[in-house]
Amino acid sequence: MDSRFAGKKILLLDGLTSQCLEYTKAFNGLGCDTTVLCDDRFDTCYASKHPKHKILGVSNVRDLKGTEEWILKLVKSGEYDVVIPFTEYSATILSHHKKELSTYAHLIVNDQDVFDYAQDKNNVMKVCMENDLPCPMTIYDAKSVDDILASNIKFPIILKPSHGFGSHGFHKIGTKEELAACVEKFDIDVSEMVVQEYIPQEGLNVADNLFVDKEGNTKSAFTYASYRFYPIDGGSGVLNETIDRKDIHDISTQLVKKMGLHGPVGVDMIIDARDDTPKVLEVNLRPIACAKLGFLSGINTAQQIMEDLYADEVTPMQQYKTGIRVRRSQIDWMWFIKSPNRFKTKPSWFDRRNTVDQLFSWSDPGPWFAFFIYGFRKFLRER
Repeated sequence: MDSRFAGKKILLLDGLTSQCLEYTKAFNGLGCDTTVLCDDRFDTCYASKHPKHKILGVSNVRDLKGTEEWILKLVKSGEYDVVIPFTEYSATILSHHKKELSTYAHLIVNDQDVFDYAQDKNNVMKVCMENDLPCPMTIYDAKSVDDILASNIKFPIILKPSHGFGSHGFHKIGTKEELAACVEKFDIDVSEMVVQEYIPQEGLNVADNLFVDKEGNTKSAFTYASYRFYPIDGGSGVLNETIDRKDIHDISTQLVKKMGLHGPVGVDMIIDARDDTPKVLEVNLRPIACAKLGFLSGINTAQQIMEDLYADEVTPMQQYKTGIRVRRSQIDWMWFIKSPNRFKTKPSWFDRRNTVDQLFSWSDPGPWFAFFIYGFRKFLRER
């Protein structure tokens, strides 16, 4: 317990997410009074013993209006000192209402103008290209197929939405003829897309996760690599490991400073296997799903958040343990069933050294089983 923060009331949104659970435990360790907003009794945090208080309301991407109403109601109650989001949609809601809601609580989110600018992947690419930070070559002002063809970009290229996350709307295009056909078939508005060179997938997907204080100083960062993904063709990482790459940290530190970001920030990159250069793909303006890696490797971002709000100085935490792995076991099983490389992957699927499960613990097994049931119900709905 930290006497500086004992009794501070923390509202954690998005109780479905695994990072919400990790931050709940970390805030509890500081002596804070934690409340989580959940959408379902099978949400990760609702099934856990760790939250001091649980609210069953609306918190999901399928009902953004209802989610917004619940968030506004809870923050305006004045019962909480700090509010922290863990998904893009709840972070967007908080950011867009920050001026109004900041009279009630500290919101761990960037101001709306900064937030909206950074959420546009084209803007991120523009900042990188204007400041010689490595990223895929991007045509960030294309309005039509003709604009793309008139540029000097080489095929293959990719088209992906400039806003949003995941692989939805992602298209790999090999030729000029395929480009015109794809845009017509899917009725794509080119001005709403990121148009950039295709980076061969032989390299690692990596991310640098930073905490930037209110003065704009990076006070901590840890880097991890993702070795397996599900869905295989563009899903989330199911085995992630902390690594040491100073070049990745240097790039991300420069980027967040150029963009004026603060708080928890994740910078996603891909290693271009052709020259071993990490290239920026996007930024995440919230705690990321692999937050557990940070806590296990020695970086307590929850403490840094509270120090940034209530203390004179934020404790620097630049050193972290490498070789720590976190595995999403249920989804990794799906990867094993579906992947043709199940016996060839490195690290081996059977290698459990230095590996901790994303959700399971003997002292609090509920979240693991809740996530399993949640996933099975989702599978049945989408059949």
